[in-house]
Amino acid sequence: MRPKIICHMVASVDGRLQVERWTTPAEGVESNLASRVYEEVAGRLDAQAWIVGRTSMGAIAQGAPRGGTPSPPIERSTHIGNRHGRKLAVGIDPHGKLHYGQDRTGDEHFVAVLGEQVPDAYLAELREDGVSYLFAGRDGRDLPAVVETLGDAFGIETLLLEGGGVTNGTFLKAGLIDELSLLVYPGIDGLSNAPSIFEYQGGADETPAAGRSLRHFHTEMLEGGMVWLRYRFERSTAQA
Repeated sequence: MRPKIICHMVASVDGRLQVERWTTPAEGVESNLASRVYEEVAGRLDAQAWIVGRTSMGAIAQGAPRGGTPSPPIERSTHIGNRHGRKLAVGIDPHGKLHYGQDRTGDEHFVAVLGEQVPDAYLAELREDGVSYLFAGRDGRDLPAVVETLGDAFGIETLLLEGGGVTNGTFLKAGLIDELSLLVYPGIDGLSNAPSIFEYQGGADETPAAGRSLRHFHTEMLEGGMVWLRYRFERSTAQA
């Protein structure tokens, strides 16, 4: 059974994601408010795992490649490494570009989402590091299979989708998001093509959110002028 998926994001008032580009905080507001409040609110969502794309996980996974160590054939099936009951930090990495060097980040256990075409030597590296992994089809893009495996094999009931925008957009298009948890920070980016909350990479005639509506169920004022908005995704019967 697939977990409940909450897209949990913090954005400027114009919906942009790169914190370093936002206007500076008002006088008296701490400089790291956005990241601190983001993590505090994430803890209130009672999730057992979070998931990001390769670029976001690349800033966290700090291991080094080990040069194509020979390996006997390894079956393409879910592998649970040194989890030890910890929460999960899941990275979507279809081509096996990331190197972890250890089995965790902080108190959270690494899980790699891969395509079946990754080399056996790479799987052997993950096993040596104690990292868990699962497969998302041949090309690593079968998201429904990913979330089903996280529920069935890892026992995840609630999963935080934490972007970036391209990853969020892919989940949106697949109809896999159940809730949006959005922290609005009192800052502005202003650039027209800066990364935003949802960035599905499709044609101009595609509507990745078609068939869904948002129902508001919570607003909370937080410190420093931040606002926490929560919405449920519902199927829409309205005609465009």
